[in-house]
Amino acid sequence: MKMDLSRFDVRLATTDEEVRAAQHLRYRVFVEEMGATVPPEDAALKIERDRFDPYFDHLLLIDRAAAEDDPARVIGVYRLLRGAVAKAGPGFYGAGEFDLTPLLELDRETVELGRSCVAQEFRAGSAMLLLWNGVSRYVRDHGIEVMFGTASFPGTDPAPLAEALSHLHHAHLAPPDIRVRAQPDHGIDMNLMPAAQVNAGRAMRATPALIKAYLRLGGFVGEGAYVDHGFNTIDVCLLMDTERMVAKYRDFYSRD
Repeated sequence: MKMDLSRFDVRLATTDEEVRAAQHLRYRVFVEEMGATVPPEDAALKIERDRFDPYFDHLLLIDRAAAEDDPARVIGVYRLLRGAVAKAGPGFYGAGEFDLTPLLELDRETVELGRSCVAQEFRAGSAMLLLWNGVSRYVRDHGIEVMFGTASFPGTDPAPLAEALSHLHHAHLAPPDIRVRAQPDHGIDMNLMPAAQVNAGRAMRATPALIKAYLRLGGFVGEGAYVDHGFNTIDVCLLMDTERMVAKYRDFYSRD
């Protein structure tokens, strides 16, 4: 799909109605498409939300061609929680899946990225790139040095994903100073195959596009994966350190 980029706006939500529109989109993607479960009262409203939403900044991709009062005008979302906000209030969402101690001990500003999704009809265009441009501005404006968040493989059975998960473990494991680890209650080892038996090309073809994109930017993964039965996914923790990023992408995240 070729997108008329002037038709779209990327900015943070400023009203409760805009946050609710983001939650509607998340319901369409995570519940209706991916099979996540939500409480009955949220299903009745067709929204996906949690207790962390009030603390996150919600980055929106807005279709200006849609009516002002149409929730479907929000066609892409990201939610962002700065370390300074998390430490003063709710903590990080990802702490429920990963031991984030290495990040909490950093004397550097961090941001947790999550709930990234784009409406199905816009996924073949530049929607995600537009959202990333918004993230880059956010990172620059807040002096953020480390970005992290969970990203998902569909399904909860690790067996079909053994090669992909093993490749992440052998080729993209985070350095020790930022290496978070999956919580033991639903954590699984990603080292499911010896490195010599992993076909990197085949493994990457089985890896979701969002994870591959972060790896191309110079990202890493934490140790172990987390089986999230509520969202019907297997999650890895992606981490990006601006000091370690490939130079051209570091420039992307710091440019005006």
